[in-house]
Amino acid sequence: MKWNHRLTTLILFVLIISLAGCRKDFTEINTNPNSFSTASDGSLFNEVVSTLTLGGNEQFYINNEILYKQTQQAALTREGWGNFTLGTEEIWSNYYGALPEIRELEKRFSKYDNSPGVTNMRAMLKIIMAMKTFKVTDIFGDIPFSQAGYAFQNLDFLRPRFDKQRDIYLALLNDLKWADENINETAPRVEPFTSFSGFDKLFKGDMKFWRKMANSLRLRHAMRMAEKEPALAGEIIRDIIENNRPVFVGYTMTAPVLESACLWPAAVGFKNESLSWSFREHKNLRMGSNIWHLLSDNDSISGSGIFDPRAYIFFETNNLNQWVPYPQIPDATTPSEGGIPYDSHRDQTGAFGIKGETCRYSPFNYFIIYDINYMPVILFTGAEIHFLKAEALFRGIGVAVNKDMADNEYMNGVNASVAWWLNVSKNSKLPLSGMTFPEMIPIPENLNATSVLMRYGSWNAATEEEKLEFIYTQWLLDAFRQPWEIYALVRRTGKTPHEGTPANHFRLPYPPSEVEYNPANCATAISLQGGDKPDNKIWWIPN
Repeated sequence: MKWNHRLTTLILFVLIISLAGCRKDFTEINTNPNSFSTASDGSLFNEVVSTLTLGGNEQFYINNEILYKQTQQAALTREGWGNFTLGTEEIWSNYYGALPEIRELEKRFSKYDNSPGVTNMRAMLKIIMAMKTFKVTDIFGDIPFSQAGYAFQNLDFLRPRFDKQRDIYLALLNDLKWADENINETAPRVEPFTSFSGFDKLFKGDMKFWRKMANSLRLRHAMRMAEKEPALAGEIIRDIIENNRPVFVGYTMTAPVLESACLWPAAVGFKNESLSWSFREHKNLRMGSNIWHLLSDNDSISGSGIFDPRAYIFFETNNLNQWVPYPQIPDATTPSEGGIPYDSHRDQTGAFGIKGETCRYSPFNYFIIYDINYMPVILFTGAEIHFLKAEALFRGIGVAVNKDMADNEYMNGVNASVAWWLNVSKNSKLPLSGMTFPEMIPIPENLNATSVLMRYGSWNAATEEEKLEFIYTQWLLDAFRQPWEIYALVRRTGKTPHEGTPANHFRLPYPPSEVEYNPANCATAISLQGGDKPDNKIWWIPN
């Protein structure tokens, strides 16, 4: 949040408010340049929602270079970069660039007469604010929050103080509780709610799903702080489970529901080109031995040991059509990796199988990284909720230990995850050639949730500890395209599947711009947290 960046943001924001046309989707709607217009509440909200997408630098320098390695959801064949500050700067600017719009909406809403529709608008904004803030504080720890985003209203807040992560968590959890208790799912469709909800690209104004998002976030982050604040976390978890608060549902033991919160590019009017760019330019991610052994019973290059259909969705064979994982911990004898598995030439008829002669190891599935229209930006899956409930019931966090109910939630999670990812793959299509996933990568019909449970059903666990590890294993697989979420799970539990020594990476350093332009407040935050290095634990990580 450097001075010139903030001042520029302030000037641009004022211009947006006074002159800019509205945004209906994530693309501009042309307006008459000779007419005077203002940004509506809905267009500002739509802009905030659009910032839930991932920037190219975040994906390249943070996800691909750091988080996939730390979670061992993939393997790095070469650590060739190190410019992680490009990624942290983007995460920081994405959040603090959106805050002025959020604060402007808060200001506007405070002046409206109370009505069910306006209350719903406030709730939607609080939920989006919580989602964005949780992500940033879980990466950095203490961050500017209570004073942040107000500089366009008061220049005294150009250099806001940092809030403690615990205080941020409690404030956000209170906001989410308020949202759950005050959302009116049957509010009359009258102004200003009618126009505002028309800009909702997440749930199309369906307040039932906004309540589910509020409670799903409460459950996720109450569990995250359960080791440090067991009483507070337990109260929230108990409220959600025992009072059957609405949350996303993946499976009902007998039938798929497959609820989720995602941004589907084609549906909201943008092309997710930063995703393909991040892999094409980075090049160094491959299927690692850790995740391979969660998907296959053996190392046969034919894939005969694969029991999980998600193997075909997340990864593909090397240039010789072989399944070969890159060693999670390579040594001097490990052959080098190369090839061109992520280049654009593969999106041409007849060229899909050309991955380069030196592509020796299994790359990420091309559809996962090159389908810029139909591959979703995932915020929440119903499967994650089942795994959260399974852990709470298995460990007795907030609720009484109930191993049978925990097992039911676990199986619902596996069923939901496999079915959800299969549905995503069936609808995936490359942007240029129009080649579809099913026609290019047929998944054996005998692979499904049952084949996964034949290996990872809780009855196969030798110990109670292994049953818990099964929950974390399937959680890790479900969140394959959310490495920041599994990074949190790794740091909180230390029990996810992992090769080698335990992870000793707990946070990312603050961006240089913040250190330079908010020096006093940043220095205080660094001092209170014991430093600004990856091995400094943030608040909710157990000692």
